[in-house]
Amino acid sequence: MKLSNDTLAILKNFGNINPGIYFRKGKTLKTVSSHKNILVEATITDEIPSDFGIYDLNNFLSVISLSDSKDDTGFEIDGKNVTILADNGKNKTTYRCCEPTMIVTPPEKPLTMPDAEISITLNEDTFNKILRTASVLASPQVAIESDGTLINVSTLDTQNDSAHTNTIEIAAGDSNKYRMIFKTENLAKILPGSYDVKISSKGISNFKNKNVPLQYWISTEQGSKFN
Repeated sequence: MKLSNDTLAILKNFGNINPGIYFRKGKTLKTVSSHKNILVEATITDEIPSDFGIYDLNNFLSVISLSDSKDDTGFEIDGKNVTILADNGKNKTTYRCCEPTMIVTPPEKPLTMPDAEISITLNEDTFNKILRTASVLASPQVAIESDGTLINVSTLDTQNDSAHTNTIEIAAGDSNKYRMIFKTENLAKILPGSYDVKISSKGISNFKNKNVPLQYWISTEQGSKFN
């Protein structure tokens, strides 16, 4: 088995969401946060030959990074261990696998997204800017909101009316009025890129990357309102 740089980048992102991961045979990677308010799925070009679990994904990736060339790194799985073959097979690390019961695993069935009343696009520049601004202003929440005329993305603190705020206009409105609130820390876990975003008033959203087969389902927060 080989893991491309693109796959390793996705796994690094997954490690920010869940410290462990359960690989399943095939070309689909999935993980879920410990609070189960973030679910992410990616389709990769590499083929996972069998099911196996890794308890500490970031540590696993750190071991892989010790190789002089990731292009020469291969993996062998025997059910209980992953053998990491680095430097053209001269360097071997036996890494212990774990049972799925030892980590938080996503549901096997696909998540059914409710009908979404809100559909927008967040380009990479806007997405990055709003997250940087939220960090500088120490804004714990980000809201996608509309007054019926304009759609904005705003940074805010729902518990502090005197907090600093920022607003970026992203599109014309469609007469619907809403304020859908997200935790900044949750949006910050999304891999940088441009996304088609769908939001349901039932408390769930879908962020679908426009360039790679990668998507996130993220819960909206208390105080979100539609019409």
